[in-house]
Amino acid sequence: MGTVPVRSSLRISTWEGIAAELVGACVTGGVLTAWALYLDLSPFLIGVLGALPFAAQLAQLPCAWVTHVRGSKRTAVAALRASRSLPLLLAALPFVPLPLAAKQIVLLVFAGLWALLGVAGNNAWTTWMAALVPPAVRGRYFGLRTAFCAAGSALGSLGAGLVLDAARPRGTAGGMLCALSVASFVFGVVTLELLQRQGEGRAVPLPRPQLRDFSRAWSDRRVRRALAFHAAWAAASGLATPAFYNIHLVGNLHAGFAQLSVYYTALAVLRIVTAPLWGKAIDRAGSKPVLLACCFGLSLSPILWLVARDGMLWPIAIDAVFCGALLAGQSLASFSLPLAVSSVEARSFQLAGFATAAGAATAVASIAGGALVHALPGHTVLFGAPAHAAQLLFLASGALRIGAAALALRIEEPGARTVRTLGRMALRSACAEEPGPATSAA
Repeated sequence: MGTVPVRSSLRISTWEGIAAELVGACVTGGVLTAWALYLDLSPFLIGVLGALPFAAQLAQLPCAWVTHVRGSKRTAVAALRASRSLPLLLAALPFVPLPLAAKQIVLLVFAGLWALLGVAGNNAWTTWMAALVPPAVRGRYFGLRTAFCAAGSALGSLGAGLVLDAARPRGTAGGMLCALSVASFVFGVVTLELLQRQGEGRAVPLPRPQLRDFSRAWSDRRVRRALAFHAAWAAASGLATPAFYNIHLVGNLHAGFAQLSVYYTALAVLRIVTAPLWGKAIDRAGSKPVLLACCFGLSLSPILWLVARDGMLWPIAIDAVFCGALLAGQSLASFSLPLAVSSVEARSFQLAGFATAAGAATAVASIAGGALVHALPGHTVLFGAPAHAAQLLFLASGALRIGAAALALRIEEPGARTVRTLGRMALRSACAEEPGPATSAA
């Protein structure tokens, strides 16, 4: 295949991202929660299940070495090819004559391998995209791509939730989970074909890596400060993983899987609407002010989960709108910031350092969260109202998020503006006044 134009590659990458969201919607998120309930996982095993994707981040530096040696596109395609085959492991699980404990182990093995191969693929893919997408349009492109991917995620998660809810009263949950696993595999085949059709971007000749290159992940001061924030934020968020929120909503608040899917659909819709706006803001003001505004806002989310009760789910609806808008900016800024502070020659190692720090912190915090929920009383009284153990975990996570967000104040991003300037830009944009380019430092 000849050289693929950048514009065509970016268009193909957007379609690949949509298909990849459908892959995940059929085996992760609410569907993984359904597997956990179907196989009767204990709270501790749920904590382990939530920790596996983040524990796998410890493999980032070795994966960066492989990316450096074998090339980013080649590594990404090979790792994702193996990952996209894994759902077939789950497809037969409801029907094989194994003890329940053995099936639980198979689920954990699937989640671990999925996470490990995802680490290898995503490290290489991010390095690949850094070379393929011109820096001047990264925010706008990834903002638009995120919006389309969120649409795919919304459709996938809503469809999966409706299918699972339809299966519950009929006692056919095992068959539906099998069908979703097969669908994930089929969508995975589509993503691999789309990945192959993309160009490789501007190749920069790099020397063969040495062992000392691993230290590049933290040797630069700007990188270290950003790393500290990423690790702290990951630990704060990891203390209460999405699995605990999902199980609290379904198990304690007695919402159905369709309602769980509606929640994630609302998150996705808000990301669709706001991601392009956040992308433009990052191009004009930098990643740091967007990160600060979104992280401090997201620290307030657990309050709404404290208010929600069985039969009173409107606070969760507010949370979906609130978090959907802020998560779009937080995820885009978290993706763009490492690209902004890393150097070309050490990028794969520095990106690996970010993911390793965040993954290790989240894994430890997730396991601690599972142990904490197990140790806490199932029901207690908080601020004069009854509360579940999971809600205490959400409150602790919110407090830690505020401390982590404060560390983002120390980040040094070249050319970034302040949060106040970001607010003025937003006000001028609302008045249809085009702001000038970002040139002043924060």
